[in-house]
Amino acid sequence: GSRDSAIGLATTRTLDRSSSDYKWVDEGIVLRSYTEKDDWNAIDPNLVIEDHDNVWLAWGSFWSGIKMRRLDPKTGKLSATDTTMHSLSSRPREQPIGGAVEAPFIIRHGPYWYLFVSFDRCCRGPASTYNVVVGRSRDVTGPYVDKAGTRMTEGGGSLVIQATTPTWRGPGHPGFLRDAGRDYLVFHAYYGEGLGKGSALHISTVAWEEGWPRVGALP
Repeated sequence: GSRDSAIGLATTRTLDRSSSDYKWVDEGIVLRSYTEKDDWNAIDPNLVIEDHDNVWLAWGSFWSGIKMRRLDPKTGKLSATDTTMHSLSSRPREQPIGGAVEAPFIIRHGPYWYLFVSFDRCCRGPASTYNVVVGRSRDVTGPYVDKAGTRMTEGGGSLVIQATTPTWRGPGHPGFLRDAGRDYLVFHAYYGEGLGKGSALHISTVAWEEGWPRVGALP
């Protein structure tokens, strides 16, 4: 419930643990939000690589929603020449919604960029109401719209996955993986009442139908 948050950066020259160059280096803070002055929250970072020269950071949780800034590809820090903050997704601040949108993940498929976000509440075990929605845009900075044409900055988002049985509840915080020509959605979901404690990792294949992603239903 605080906006006193920060996103940091660590780098290594290689992911090969046997290499003498394998060493994670703390590069410090990339972005910070302050409760006293910012109406956005610096958590849930997503690195978006448009091309060699254009790299972006999307982030956000609740408050005024999902934001994006350009990064300097040489440093991984915020660009000093392009300081524009883009708004990608937001929801009504009034209860019961309470601005509940977070955990962005952006990928490209065909001519569109796709923004996946989590709606509603996580972290409540079987009472969690998390669900994943998506919108798309021709430009990485938006505007992202859902299947009905509603902008995600106006509360839009087309449903990707939600809980439909008592077994698994509150699927959310999506990530996207491409491997050997296949697309996968990665997310967590909470055990249903009496079935266990905590959450578990889930992976679903993704089918693209008329330019929109479809994933499997939770059992």
